[in-house]
Amino acid sequence: MRRRQFISLLGGAALSPLTALPVHADLPDGCGIPVARDDGWPVASVNEDKLIDRAALCMMADRLASSAANVHSVLVARGGKMVFERYFRGSDEIPGRIYGRRVENVTFDADTLHDMKSVSKSVASLAVGIAIDRGLIRSVNEPIFSFFPELEDLRSPEKDRIQLLHALSMSMGLAWVEATPATGDDNNDEARMNRSRDACRYVLGLATTTPAGQEFFYNTGALALVSAIIRKATGRPLDEFAREALFEPLGISAVAWERRKGDTDAGGGLRLRSRDMAKIGQLVLAGGRWNGRQIVSREWIETSTAPKIKAADGQYGYLWWLGRTVLNGREVQWVGALGRGGQSIRIVPELDLVVVVTAGYYQDYSPRAFQVQYGVFKDVLRGISPSG
Repeated sequence: MRRRQFISLLGGAALSPLTALPVHADLPDGCGIPVARDDGWPVASVNEDKLIDRAALCMMADRLASSAANVHSVLVARGGKMVFERYFRGSDEIPGRIYGRRVENVTFDADTLHDMKSVSKSVASLAVGIAIDRGLIRSVNEPIFSFFPELEDLRSPEKDRIQLLHALSMSMGLAWVEATPATGDDNNDEARMNRSRDACRYVLGLATTTPAGQEFFYNTGALALVSAIIRKATGRPLDEFAREALFEPLGISAVAWERRKGDTDAGGGLRLRSRDMAKIGQLVLAGGRWNGRQIVSREWIETSTAPKIKAADGQYGYLWWLGRTVLNGREVQWVGALGRGGQSIRIVPELDLVVVVTAGYYQDYSPRAFQVQYGVFKDVLRGISPSG
């Protein structure tokens, strides 16, 4: 199965909803109520937001807990406050092990670091924006080879047209076979890139298939370039730059970001807590602000989350998915950071809403797996009033 087909399903616009939520006669009084912690998140009281059907959200979570669904957490923030938070038990993969290894069941909680997979890409987009805000990167229109003079021998008239914006919008026009269970551990460009001595040389040495900017084609290799560009522009690996410029201002102290041969794995090596994922979403929802501080410019947030190229069922910005969900005949637009296995941060501006889901469907590409993770998002939307 080709990766861009998988990503199409992960975006979710074409998926059917899960079955209707069961009716429970009695609900625990504290079901899904967030606990106040010293992490910067204001917590809404039980009756504070009258537009939230807390019973519906609780029923959704109860159903997940009692089923075989491998969902690990569901968090909802509305109006800048945490309003729902629920963790589950499920199987997870061992950090740093080879592709596809899983661990025994884990009981997830508010302190558990979770594998973000390709949600990492959207976080890298924020780091690029901060570097541009600080004048460390001139603009997204910079030719890609301007960052890699040591790769001069790979240049061609076609490749000279590739700009940073094409790496950010997955439209470089280079041949690429993404890693999926169908390709196995070794027979894909992602694995070959990771085994190569120089990941950027590997990516830019690939054949040109279409002119840059013409066609969307999902390519994790683009993030090897983005990671190296941030290192070259800031003088620090991406994880170190992001810690100072993004995570610390957000009050995110528990974070792990894997490196490969000295560069940060911007394509999928980040691990965060679910509450900190929600902070990323709230930052984007608030135009780059968190608790009164402008961390990323509003201009970059608006630019990076605006449609740049048609992708699968929806649109793609600069490492952000742009989708729509039709619910009860009403179309809801959202911005998403989406990762393999069911990891997602979805931002719904018109509802002042952030929804975080983590899950463990890393090797399950079946429609059922996608329906579960996307169905959680739709169930949350059913519990939120569109007015107010």
